[in-house]
Amino acid sequence: MALGLIPLSGFAMDVYIPSLPDMALQLHTTPAAIQLTLSLFIISYGISQLIVGGLLDSYGRYWPTMISMLAFSAASFAIAFAQNINVIYAMRIVQGFTVAVIVVAKRSFFVDVYKGEELKKYTSLFSVIWAIGPIVAPFLGGFFQTSWGWTSNFIFLGLFSLAFFLIEISIGGESQKTAQPFSVRTILSTYGKMVKTPDFTAGMIILGLAYAMILLYGMASPFLIEQRLHFNPHVTGYCALFSGVSVMVGGTLSRMLISKPFVKKLLFASVLQLVAVALLITLTSFYQSLPTLLLYVFLVHSTGGFIFNNLMSYCLIRFPQYAGKAAGLVGGGFSVVTSILSSLLVNFLSITNQTVLGIGYGVLVVGVLFTIIKTKWIVNERPAISESAERSPATAAA
Repeated sequence: MALGLIPLSGFAMDVYIPSLPDMALQLHTTPAAIQLTLSLFIISYGISQLIVGGLLDSYGRYWPTMISMLAFSAASFAIAFAQNINVIYAMRIVQGFTVAVIVVAKRSFFVDVYKGEELKKYTSLFSVIWAIGPIVAPFLGGFFQTSWGWTSNFIFLGLFSLAFFLIEISIGGESQKTAQPFSVRTILSTYGKMVKTPDFTAGMIILGLAYAMILLYGMASPFLIEQRLHFNPHVTGYCALFSGVSVMVGGTLSRMLISKPFVKKLLFASVLQLVAVALLITLTSFYQSLPTLLLYVFLVHSTGGFIFNNLMSYCLIRFPQYAGKAAGLVGGGFSVVTSILSSLLVNFLSITNQTVLGIGYGVLVVGVLFTIIKTKWIVNERPAISESAERSPATAAA
């Protein structure tokens, strides 16, 4: 049951992506106003991770999770029946915070209950389970949108959380053995030390840039596919599924190349991205179709997944003495960077065609390449990346 709740963040973010154009139409607002619901969720989810870990260590896992599941369910139903965009904004912020509590608590559950090789066996599943959300959610969302309209996506989220709440009442319980005192001063002091370390901060920024490429596509694709190319929401869902598979391909490749020189493989991937984006911008200036959009997706998202997986592992083990706090800071920090960058690009560039989407990708790729080149990576001084760490980038949110 704990594994079943780990993809909740992906479902909450991606299930209604195929419904973005219909939401803008039904709520009589602009696409940018609807896209802001994605950004608000990610900012809330990201910032919440900075404090949730400490709270759960002090107040336990069970009851905060139970309360959060009920609150998430209520917020989802409120969105489904809301007619005011400001109410939706507020409920998305509530969803972001409650999802952070639920997901972090469930990841902590495994650390509480299992040790040694058994713990590694479960944590190695995290990235696979986590990937279900962004891969399956838009596909489901396309079906919901076509069958019942945009509100059905949020009714699904409400019922999903409510069902897990009822099951948790029957079989759940507190997994934490000993509560820890909560100290804001200690947490802030540790965060300050990590943020002042240049390579750690650079890694967090690159993570935000890499994930912004995926979110940029998520924000723009419904309009490019449904309004520009005149396909139905089902196609948007299939394309989102392809995006998720591309990211997984990149992450899998990073595991296969784990022994290769760290900086060299980052540089190679980012240069490959830049070349691919430049060629595709040129191509889509003359010709645009669904295959050209999917070519963007595969080349940019697979290399982005490769870079993301490598940098996540680097950041997680950069401060082994502060493993939990480092994970919270990285998960929260890169989410905020991603949300800010993707929102700025969507609003500043007004992505109405694939060429402009390529320009947005290009800005992010240049940022990644510049940061890699300018950073002095402490590769030789850090511990070797373990297979389990490389296998599970999703544990950053824990």
